[in-house]
Amino acid sequence: MNNIKSVAVALGLACGAGGAMAQEIHPSWYIQPSIHYFEPDSEFGTDERDAGGGLRFGKPVAEMWDLQIGASHARSESGAFNYRQTLVGADALLMISRKNFRPFLLFGVGAQRDKVENPLRRVHETSPYVSAGLGFQLGLSDQWAMQADLRTVRGRLRHDEDFGFERSNNKYLAIGFNYAFNKPAAPPAAVEQPVAPAPAPPPPPAPARFEKVTLSATELFEFDSATLRMPQPRLDEIAAALTAAPSITDVDITGYADRLGSDKYNLTLSERRAHAVRDYLVARGIDGARLKAYGKGETNPVASCTNKNRAELIKCLEPNRRVEVEQINIERRISE
Repeated sequence: MNNIKSVAVALGLACGAGGAMAQEIHPSWYIQPSIHYFEPDSEFGTDERDAGGGLRFGKPVAEMWDLQIGASHARSESGAFNYRQTLVGADALLMISRKNFRPFLLFGVGAQRDKVENPLRRVHETSPYVSAGLGFQLGLSDQWAMQADLRTVRGRLRHDEDFGFERSNNKYLAIGFNYAFNKPAAPPAAVEQPVAPAPAPPPPPAPARFEKVTLSATELFEFDSATLRMPQPRLDEIAAALTAAPSITDVDITGYADRLGSDKYNLTLSERRAHAVRDYLVARGIDGARLKAYGKGETNPVASCTNKNRAELIKCLEPNRRVEVEQINIERRISE
């Protein structure tokens, strides 16, 4: 087999803005019971802060979005002035991060049922509302997370002549616990150390044909993950080639990323992926001293994109999330 000079593996990156998805998205539906600290609009006849509760169901639906649907109920009493509000609606959570600590922005729509009972008026009406707020999720285990959020609920009151005003603004502080119905998928089993193959006999002095090996990013990793897919037959070919050429000691494994996300995050993930390939080759019997792993983040792009739509931009930048194997010459002798 002819000498192998070097290995340059460019490892793909598909990350969200702001360092999103440092961990893989857990796609399971989850349930969230919660308690609420409630401050009503004083126009309803009372501004006494009180408590309430709610129940929601949620699910990650995209790289940066969670959807939550459900209902809540809160009350406020001040002497003979009583007020109740029930909310039924849906919230979209824009996830700033997918790490263990996950801050988010919240946008919601739905219907509010307002019940006002006091000496001045008695009104029970249902009206539409919009809401906005911010909060965070904190991972506690594979299936449990805490969620806290602060939001304002702005209603456009129907029959405003009965309420005495047209628009309401209630404020909620909610604390809940999310329980995922399904556990995350188990990581791939560790690769067992193979038995070293017997030394290959010297090749006969016959003409040889060589070919270049090229890998794609999707052959190596899941989306935004540094865990190799299994099996990896083409990495096994590289391991076999290096085993057959023990004199080669300058094998470089280099990871690259696209420009989405922070420079630091892109560099870190490209390094993790490069080291994952190196660890795989070591597990296949290659001496680790012969292998060097580097991460170069978003340097050396091969495609430039200006798409405004995020999905189209991610698709356009696929060539930068690439795998290039250069100067890997695997000998395949052809019988004459």
